[in-house]
Amino acid sequence: MKLLQGDCLEQMKTLPDNSVDAIVSDPPYGISFMAKKWDYDVPKVEVWQEAMRVLKPGGHALIACGTRTQHRMVCNIEDAGFEIRDVVSWIYGSGFPKSLNISKAIDKAAGAEREVVGVDENRAKRLVNQMESSNETGTWQAGKRCVDITAPATEAAKQWDGWGTALKPSVEFFTLARKPLSEKTVAANVLKWGTGGINIDGCRVDGITEADIKKRQSFENSEDNKKDKGMFSVRDKHTPMNPQGRFPANLIHDGSQEVLELFPETKSGSRKGGIYHDKNQKGSSFKPSRTGTLKELNGDQGSAARFFYCAKASKKDRGDGNNHPTVKPTALMQYLCRLITPTGGTVLDPYMGSGSTGKAAIKEGFDFIGCELDPDYFKIAETRINNEI
Repeated sequence: MKLLQGDCLEQMKTLPDNSVDAIVSDPPYGISFMAKKWDYDVPKVEVWQEAMRVLKPGGHALIACGTRTQHRMVCNIEDAGFEIRDVVSWIYGSGFPKSLNISKAIDKAAGAEREVVGVDENRAKRLVNQMESSNETGTWQAGKRCVDITAPATEAAKQWDGWGTALKPSVEFFTLARKPLSEKTVAANVLKWGTGGINIDGCRVDGITEADIKKRQSFENSEDNKKDKGMFSVRDKHTPMNPQGRFPANLIHDGSQEVLELFPETKSGSRKGGIYHDKNQKGSSFKPSRTGTLKELNGDQGSAARFFYCAKASKKDRGDGNNHPTVKPTALMQYLCRLITPTGGTVLDPYMGSGSTGKAAIKEGFDFIGCELDPDYFKIAETRINNEI
């Protein structure tokens, strides 16, 4: 383990070429969050170029960003030479809307006093829950004023009642990028460097049910399968009912009721048999067009249980004295580290913050290198990570 205090661009220059297996980081989003100076911009191209130098060929990076500046983050990562492979979305229900109430702003500018006509109980409950789960209690003081329901006082305010300036934050992104391979194939690169792939089986999501098994058995005995001479069941006999769980997706959720309600029990339309007609195939009019699970090829059903879930960081997870305002939950960072880091590999986090990635990497049995500019956050990270050793 190596913890480096100072500017990450300079600190990474002390690391050898091709020396780390994965990069998992939650860098500044460039939105001036809580007026913090360190969040004035997203990391520049030069930072990602240096990060790519120390990453092994074929090594992956998962870089967090918010919705407003995702485009700038991705462009800088790509301009540094990374291949953009995907974006993992983390959705949650605890975000607090930071929207200007235009009607109230009009009344305030006119010096008009609004009449309190009620209390938004749901918002009050959310504020209480957020204060209980965060050490940054002062953050929500201004929000308490929003609990009162007031009536517009002026005619102009009545005209713009119900209008605001922003949506409720409910998602953050992790850009999945890869350093170009040094070998001609992924297989050759994996054998030489140990990098190039992602850990599918190690990140499967629990979800195979009794109903899944019955559906598989029903299909194997169906006329469609008999007509195809059992091609589907032979080709995919181990994939549909993989006991390790569902194939990992590019979506993660926090398990909150608000989010779960977005995933009702559903059943999509089916595509029979999994064997597709191909007019361009010579010698045969049919061919297996793709691999995949029974549920992918013959319709999917279920709820949010199809996806990995992880709640936002709790007080216990943050640790005593951790006043960093953007702490990611350890379980989430564990999952992301596990997804892209080979067994026994080294994870680099150029923007360590209070050490959630480092804590997660150690828990997963990986080595860790972290850089942090702020001396106070560095001390917090050092304590949290050392407690896991």
